[in-house]
Formats: sequence, structure tokens, C-alpha cells
Amino acid sequence: MNRKHLLVVIAIISAFIYSCGSNQQPSANNAPANATLKEPGDSTGIPVTSDDSKGKGKFTDIKLSHPLDQKLIASGKTIYDVKCNACHKLTDEKLVGPGWKGVTDRRKPEWIMNFVTNTDEMIDKDPAAQAMLEKCMVRMPNQHLSDEDARSILEFMRNNDGKN
Repeated sequence: MNRKHLLVVIAIISAFIYSCGSNQQPSANNAPANATLKEPGDSTGIPVTSDDSKGKGKFTDIKLSHPLDQKLIASGKTIYDVKCNACHKLTDEKLVGPGWKGVTDRRKPEWIMNFVTNTDEMIDKDPAAQAMLEKCMVRMPNQHLSDEDARSILEFMRNNDGKN
């Protein structure tokens, strides 16, 4: 087994152990009052809040590149292949976690970067993250991404969503 496959197997096992070991059980009481489903035809079924939230964390103003930064996209793809693709598809289909198609339309860039770098606090305190937990039934493990890794993932997501 090569190193890349070993890392994927370790990530899957870690995610499974983490999600099974979490004492936090999703309940209907955790759903935010302002949660709504994405518009008809959205097959993700992931709740989208009607507020303008940027999430909980240090990212409050992300400057997006136009056109997309190809180096960030390549870096983001590498990170996705190693840390994310075991649980997330690039389509709108749910695997363990939600599919990534359309995520940059549903969430602000700051929210995405706060979620991937500050996962535990976001799940504990952010209504949209709590609604996703309710839907997916698995708590996303902290992947310990750097700020640069998070920005690369965001650019990869934007590319996946066909942004320019």
C-alpha cells in the first residue's frame, strides 16, 4: 500500500472513531430557528440559514482572486485528495458529509474557511454547522488545516463550482 492510500485509510478510520466517540447527539432541538432547505431542485438537502453569517472564527474578510488562482486550486486538490475525499464528493451527493457542489453559492468564503479551520467551535456554536450535523449525523473531525490550506481548499471549491 502506498503512502497516499495509507493516509486515506487512516483519515477514514480517524473520522469513524471520532464520530463514534462523540458524546454530542444531534437532536431536533439543535436545529436553528431560521434554517431553511436550499431551493427546490437542490438535492443536497443541507439546511441553509437565512442569516448572513460568516461563522465563528478569525476569518471576517476574505479577498477572493479573479481569475481563480491555479496554484491554490492545485494545492486545494491535493489537500482534498488526502484529507477530504473519503467523506465528501465533488457533486451534490452526500457521502459521509455533504457534497461540495454549490457550497460556494450556499456559504460565504469566511464561513467555509472558519469551518475548516475552527471545526469544533463552529459545530458547537454556529447554527448552520449545527443544522448540517443534524442532517449528516456525523461530526466532522478537525483536519488541522493551516490558514493557507483552508484558502487552497476554498479556491478548489470555487473552481469545482465553476467560478472564474
